[in-house]
Amino acid sequence: MNTVKEWADALQASVGKAFFGKRGTVEKAVVALLCRGHVLIEDVPGTGKTVLARALAHGVGGEFRQIQCTPDLLPADVLGVSIYNPGTGGFDFREGPIVANVVLVDEINRATPRTQSALLEAMAEGQVSVEGRSIPLPDPFFLIATESPVESEGTFPLPEVQKDRFFLSLSLGYPDRASELDIMEMRPPASPPGRTDVADVSVLRSMQQQILGVHVDGSLRRYILAIVQATRSDARLFLGVSPRGSLALYKGAQALAALRGRDYAVPEDVQEIAPAVLRKRIVLKAEHSSKGLTEDAVIRDVLGGVGVPPLADAV
Repeated sequence: MNTVKEWADALQASVGKAFFGKRGTVEKAVVALLCRGHVLIEDVPGTGKTVLARALAHGVGGEFRQIQCTPDLLPADVLGVSIYNPGTGGFDFREGPIVANVVLVDEINRATPRTQSALLEAMAEGQVSVEGRSIPLPDPFFLIATESPVESEGTFPLPEVQKDRFFLSLSLGYPDRASELDIMEMRPPASPPGRTDVADVSVLRSMQQQILGVHVDGSLRRYILAIVQATRSDARLFLGVSPRGSLALYKGAQALAALRGRDYAVPEDVQEIAPAVLRKRIVLKAEHSSKGLTEDAVIRDVLGGVGVPPLADAV
């Protein structure tokens, strides 16, 4: 899997020219990209969410569009609409901003449930339905949605079914001191940076296909299932991980192994990607969340309580 590793290293280097620090976060976003998944970022404003999305779009050579969600945003504003053409006497369809390779949906919880459901179809089916017809989205299609954890007024919380559609969730956090100094000293380039060797969406499609060949041993598959089942029986949780979460954990381990230059996954791959994959797929019971218990703490307990298969068996 050296091809995937070399491609991913080049992509992360390209992203690193605009988005400073947080290499582990960038790597997990690349994992989602390779797995044809989507990312939910929950963080305070101004931490670089848009910069990260733009840098990824440029790095893979795709078209980038941004949707700023507000309560009055309509599905037609996202999907597109037919406009009357007086010259022809007919209607011309004008596609919406969802039709792009990389789409940033900013503050998704400010959109109404009706608009959120339009995004749900795009994420799940790779197409949108407009005026009785289905329009396929570009391949690849990668959606990054953001929401702020510090505001609740005028928002519409995402239902659990929609959170489960995201491959993984991330939190960028504040940059470290050195990275923030780099941000302060950064000057806009005189001209857009040149294309890199990885900036070709056809290459990305090839990389997405390659990770499917990463070997996941039967013992490791059972390990993934044991982790998922442990969340379903945990007394602190109202809701455990769905079968879609099991599959995401499986695919995430494959992609992370490929990024490490291996053609086989190991338990450490599962453990490393598990928090990002499972965080938004479990729901704490109210009596535990009110006492300060977090999803990440439960995931750590679950990982610590499930026996790890021997490396020899996993390879």
